[in-house]
Amino acid sequence: MAEGEVISAGSEDMGTTINGDVFQEANGPADGYAAIAQADRLTQEPESIRKWREEQRKRLQELDAASKVTEQEWREKAKKDLEEWNQRQSEQVEKNKINNRASEEAFVKESKEETPGTEWEKVAQLCDFNPKSSKQCKDVSRLRSVLMSLKQTPLSR
Repeated sequence: MAEGEVISAGSEDMGTTINGDVFQEANGPADGYAAIAQADRLTQEPESIRKWREEQRKRLQELDAASKVTEQEWREKAKKDLEEWNQRQSEQVEKNKINNRASEEAFVKESKEETPGTEWEKVAQLCDFNPKSSKQCKDVSRLRSVLMSLKQTPLSR
């Protein structure tokens, strides 16, 4: 081996070796000049196009800022509406609990009363005798008429 020779076996990926120094090769001459080419293109653009680009950029920035403000307002309004809905919902649930407890107590009190001859009245209270409210149900008009007649004239034993 001579003094100036360099063995390059397995060193293809490292770059070019000249006198022992390793130099990285660029991916082509265009990469080194890309910034200059971009600057040349901008200077070569007509003034009207450059102004249009700047106006568009400003307009887009203003639109982005306005949309962020609007989005924040919507979020605040939605948060306020959700809190109000939760408050109304909890109040309604409490009212329903109170009403249900009261009606349950009244029902239990009535069901414990054992006076003879009022059985059919209790059954009639539990039945819905409004024919318009049961349109999706079976036709129970015969049963309804039997219960009504029993309520008016109970069976005698």
